[in-house]
Amino acid sequence: MKKFLHISILLLVLTTTSFAQVLQPVKWSNDVKKTGDDTLELIMTATIEMGWYLYSQDIPDGGPIPTSFTFENENNDFELIGDVEESNPDRKFDKIFEMDLAYFSGEATFVQKVKILNPDLNVINGSVDFQSCDDEKCIFDLAEFVFEVSEGGSATLEAEDEDLVTGGDDSNRGLWAIFIIAFLSGFAALLTPCVFPMIPLTVSFFTKQSENRAKGIKNAILYGIFIIVIYVVLGSLVTGIFGADALNALSTSVWFNIIFFLLLVVFAISFLGAFEIVLPQSWANKVDSKSTRGGIIGIFFMALALAIVSFSCTGPIVGYLLVEAASIGGIAPIVGMLGFSIAIALPFALFAMFPGWLNSLPKSGGWMNTVKVVLGFLELALAFKFLSQADLVLQTHLLEREVFIAIWIAVFGALALYLFGKIRLPHDGPLTHISVGRLLLALLTLSFVIYMIPGLWGAPLNLISAFPPPLEYSESPYGVGYSKLGDGGGGGDHSSLPDGAHLLAPHDILAFNDYEKGLAYAKEVNKPVMIDFTGWACVNCRKMEQNVWVKDRVLQILKNEIVLISLYVDDKRELPESEKYVSETTGKKIKTIGNKWSDFQIVRYKANAQPYYVLMDHNEENLIPPVGYTPDVDDYLKWLRKGIDAFK
Repeated sequence: MKKFLHISILLLVLTTTSFAQVLQPVKWSNDVKKTGDDTLELIMTATIEMGWYLYSQDIPDGGPIPTSFTFENENNDFELIGDVEESNPDRKFDKIFEMDLAYFSGEATFVQKVKILNPDLNVINGSVDFQSCDDEKCIFDLAEFVFEVSEGGSATLEAEDEDLVTGGDDSNRGLWAIFIIAFLSGFAALLTPCVFPMIPLTVSFFTKQSENRAKGIKNAILYGIFIIVIYVVLGSLVTGIFGADALNALSTSVWFNIIFFLLLVVFAISFLGAFEIVLPQSWANKVDSKSTRGGIIGIFFMALALAIVSFSCTGPIVGYLLVEAASIGGIAPIVGMLGFSIAIALPFALFAMFPGWLNSLPKSGGWMNTVKVVLGFLELALAFKFLSQADLVLQTHLLEREVFIAIWIAVFGALALYLFGKIRLPHDGPLTHISVGRLLLALLTLSFVIYMIPGLWGAPLNLISAFPPPLEYSESPYGVGYSKLGDGGGGGDHSSLPDGAHLLAPHDILAFNDYEKGLAYAKEVNKPVMIDFTGWACVNCRKMEQNVWVKDRVLQILKNEIVLISLYVDDKRELPESEKYVSETTGKKIKTIGNKWSDFQIVRYKANAQPYYVLMDHNEENLIPPVGYTPDVDDYLKWLRKGIDAFK
């Protein structure tokens, strides 16, 4: 029994410390560079842990906290020349904040030019106020530094070394995701009329023209390798021409998104049968003539001929993949083309090794045009994702959530009718019956259409949450017939809210921003307290509120079984002079309300990341270990229920 108790205590300690750690994902250093007799450059360098990012100085209103610098100059010892200059940031559209955001990863450099007015000046003191985030949490921090002006030297920031906990490598997950999507897209392209008939023709050519079976297998494998090389080179060219980071910035451009929307619509119409997009016939003829040379060179040109001839089917898919890869940046276009080309090349090599498998291939026919049409409908639906991103950046509100969902309902509804045989398109042959596979796909599409319909009235539609605009960007942010009062009839008495309380929209959860008032109310109603360390600019805090707190079982607990105290660590309102102090733990000056709550979190819980949730009793003792970002609804619900049970 004692051994079990010791193990339980150890597990509790380990669980607690896994969350309760002060993070320092951004480390600052500074230097001084003399540029003239009385001019200097103050250089601030941020070293950012992998998986984290630091926001730029140039952030629109309503977005996250921008990086900002302050220099102490009470005696007018120097003069600032211009603003702080920063290295080139990456840019990406953020659906939570509904705006284009600039950020840094890896390293960022900031330079402030100054003119020295007091020749006896020895040091310049300053500070940087910044927000850094990974894919699970955010840190709001203030770092102080000292520039040794007289010696032109440098000094590291006055910051304590803390244990570091880095987030997962989101870029690696993004690369794997684009590879898998590209691989599946390659198989889809394989089933189109431009590519599928080439499999038996090409394999037969290699097996007949080769001296023996081993030679035929070797040639077919070379053919597949050259297909991979051609598409990977295409991805490399795109990355090389635009630059690994420029692709990301390009993909968030308003005009780029509009142009690609129009391009995808044209491709979709082509897939639906209105016309065919082909590369010049002269290209195919020249390449085809070189493929007769034989040997390795001939095989290469055969692979190139396939890429050119099949462009009308593969081009739209390749174009979409390259743009999706651009949103990730780095080598993602190369990885995307690798996945796509492997899926295209694999069947040629396998069927060359096992020619008998050719007999099991379905015969070419009308089903291939059906595949092409289905891809056309998908391209048309995905096109509106890019138009939506442009609309969100411009804030025109022309393509709000309800309009987007209505368009998708129409597109996929038409696809369902097509699969049921109720709509015929130009290249469709006679349809005497519907195959079982086509019927099942039609039913699946119809089910998807029915699933989307409640989204017109405010349903979250979690299955497609990455595509339509966020819930806030809609005609009815609270849902049709749903008021801020939490019911359809607009009932409820808000005049009798407790002192210091408010209703947290859109959930209508009773919440406090004052710790003492919230704790006093919890004692009055005999409920446990949940402290929510959050931030106005905390992306993952909003994700929790939008995706987890809205779930009915969680929402009912937050409304009825706990008292919520939300402490905003990025609240920039100044504290009264009598309440300002220097933290004994960090040595930093506590000037704002946000500084106060951040220091409170560090001192009491040895943590500084947000979101951070604490369930405690009226004696301010933890009921269970705190948790951070918990996107799994069931896990978060278990945590809530366990804490409430401990209180009871």
